[in-house]
Amino acid sequence: MRLGVLDIGSNTVHLLLVDAHPGARPVPFASHKRPLSLVQFLESDGSINDAGQHELIEFVLEAWEFAAKHKAEDLLAFCTSAIREATNGAAVLARVKHETTVTLRELTGSEEASMTFFAVRRWYGWGAGPMLNLDIGGGSFEMAYGEDELPELATSVPLGASRLTRDWLQHDPPSAKSVKDLRRYIRATLKPVVRDFTKLGKANHVAGTSKTFRSLARIAGAAPSGAGPYVKRELFATDLGLWAQRISAMEVEDRLNLPGVSEARAPQLLAGALVAEAALEMFEFPSMEICPWALREGLILRRLDQLVFEGPLQPAPHVTQTDHPSEPQTPDAEEPEST
Repeated sequence: MRLGVLDIGSNTVHLLLVDAHPGARPVPFASHKRPLSLVQFLESDGSINDAGQHELIEFVLEAWEFAAKHKAEDLLAFCTSAIREATNGAAVLARVKHETTVTLRELTGSEEASMTFFAVRRWYGWGAGPMLNLDIGGGSFEMAYGEDELPELATSVPLGASRLTRDWLQHDPPSAKSVKDLRRYIRATLKPVVRDFTKLGKANHVAGTSKTFRSLARIAGAAPSGAGPYVKRELFATDLGLWAQRISAMEVEDRLNLPGVSEARAPQLLAGALVAEAALEMFEFPSMEICPWALREGLILRRLDQLVFEGPLQPAPHVTQTDHPSEPQTPDAEEPEST
């Protein structure tokens, strides 16, 4: 089947179409996205203004048409911290549904962390043992730990790279004092959370998901995306510390010369590096591995699991994937589980 996943994040809005069936690896078919930072449309009272809502609705309509054009049979549409934390988030979701007919499911922070962990577990398998997953988004930072497919502990804190850049790093390049103050704030925010995680035991495997971690690993020497998803990519704490120092002295324009850094990500690269640096230091890990699967893949795999019916176990048939004429339908799927 062809499945569409519409992801309304804090930095980008992204539709991914995949071909998959239960028990199979989802194969990307097509993608349609736009750099839309909803946090840049926040008013002083924390609400998303009319301009931001218009941009969002315009993209949702584009995504719906794109999915229909490519014969998607199912559509999962969700949103994360940008709308979840907006003071008018409920009204924005209602307006999107009224003007597009698409229902955006609002994931909680723990659901977001849990579904990302679920994808990472499927990628690395049971052999990875107890895992810790870290994910830096635009508005929030998710952490999850566990030995099973769903984590024992999954949580979210307001340490997204875009949010921190807007609130703490307003000059280009940032002042030494603002960087120092942000470091202190990040560690103060993480301290009680890390304490809760350490009570559960030590992870055998630490994974990082999200574009921020991929960009930081690429800057530190990891293979480019063109090398494919199966190349092992690691990010070492020592390299991260050095690059955090270098980036703090760079103007945004200079960061664009770094490998793997886009125009949309360059302004918030330092904030992401500071969060990543603090997390590895406080969890006491010298390195982490970059996982190519994250939240979108977790939701896809969860949806496919729901399609499995009772019956004899047998190999999946080897058939040629064909297009179907039906338009995507928003499913009445169960809410993603959280811890």
